[in-house]
Amino acid sequence: MSIIDEATRRQMDAAHPGTSTWLAANAGSGKTRVLTDRVARLLLEGVQPQHILCLTYTKAAASEMQNRLFRRLGDWAMLPDDKLRTALTDLGVERSADARQLADARTLFARAIETPGGLKIQTIHSFCAALLRRFPLEAGVGPNFKEMDDRAALQ
Repeated sequence: MSIIDEATRRQMDAAHPGTSTWLAANAGSGKTRVLTDRVARLLLEGVQPQHILCLTYTKAAASEMQNRLFRRLGDWAMLPDDKLRTALTDLGVERSADARQLADARTLFARAIETPGGLKIQTIHSFCAALLRRFPLEAGVGPNFKEMDDRAALQ
């Protein structure tokens, strides 16, 4: 493990699954990394993938987050014990992983892929649209409503 600078330490703290965290930062500052780390740590703590909801602002961010998460979980499935322990420590997992914890980490990729409906990583807009579709009467919208994109709104 390398020496951890202050920015990395703060990102690790923000990714801790036992804390409530709000992220607001400039582009390229590590928000997607923190969110991806947090989901990985939640999965390591035993949270079922179907119980995790990640909301991002853009489709690109949602896609990038999903790609990073699945790439990491896929890598973990193939790493030898020593490298997997290092990866978990670098993620901020405080305790040294035993054989059972390493085996559990190796199954996360399959569990995430096989989750009915998949991991929920979506934009705020798609989440709100899904919520309106689920409760159209309560929201006062027609059950067959369609979202209007910016181009259609200008016409």
